[in-house]
Amino acid sequence: MPQWAGSSWYFLRYMDPHNNEALASEEALKYWSPVDWYNGGMEHTTLHLLYSRFWHKFLYDLGVVPTKEPYAKRTSHGMILGENGEKMSKSRGNVVNPDDIVNEYGADTMRLYEMFIGDFEKAAPWNPSSIRGCRRFIERFWNLQNILVDGDSIRPELESAFNKAIKKVGEDIENIKFNTAIAALMSLINDVTSFGSISKKELAVFAILLNPFSPHVTEEIWEVCKLGDGIVAEQSWPEYDESKCVEETIEIAVQVNGRIKAKINIAPDADQDNVLTLAKADENVAKAIDGMNIIKEIYVKGRIVNIVVKP
Repeated sequence: MPQWAGSSWYFLRYMDPHNNEALASEEALKYWSPVDWYNGGMEHTTLHLLYSRFWHKFLYDLGVVPTKEPYAKRTSHGMILGENGEKMSKSRGNVVNPDDIVNEYGADTMRLYEMFIGDFEKAAPWNPSSIRGCRRFIERFWNLQNILVDGDSIRPELESAFNKAIKKVGEDIENIKFNTAIAALMSLINDVTSFGSISKKELAVFAILLNPFSPHVTEEIWEVCKLGDGIVAEQSWPEYDESKCVEETIEIAVQVNGRIKAKINIAPDADQDNVLTLAKADENVAKAIDGMNIIKEIYVKGRIVNIVVKP
């Protein structure tokens, strides 16, 4: 069936594509329905979602399909725009050929950049400089083998960084926040290179975390460095220790009459009295409240201190 008609129920046909007597058998529809997760382009959200739900509800009323709704979950991804911020089209001359990017930078760079370009659901302009940045990140990962040392555990100095990365990347993948997951890996590689070496266990964990985004280079490192049996894609996702994901200190702003006078580092679980004592001990804050009457002291936990004073 052509045009809107065909595109409005094709997912039902996928459930039983070789049936010559019905759009799908009753058994197949009961087994597969509804679609667990349906994702499509943002520009098709309104009409396609409208038509596909209309068709499905019509078929449900006829008793053809077993579920009232066609999908359990529906998401839309943003559009990749040209460098000029306009929709890519031949007439505008801003179309990017993925093959050219793959030929120049490699498939892993192309894959990584498309997931790093921005929030999943928002439109984002194509940026050649960011592509080169993704290529440099992959090269930095490849070069970790130059500082590789023996070791079958994550060393204490890097435990916090790795545990935070495992948690962040895993949660972000589940929530389709690929760009922030990749940012966490970029932060992790900075921690590793600053430390000056990486153990085999640490590199293995890093490879598993990066594999969904850059499968080719991670599989190559896995094999070249003999990091484990099988391939990276077969490995279990690393586990993290929640207690090692807690920030040792956090930075909060200190305001006097609504104006920031200082920033102090505190323990995340510090109580109000300790935080206020630290805030008032800061040199700039002390000057601002010297000789003044403190009218109110406000502490928003983990975020900000505000001291209200009058002469």
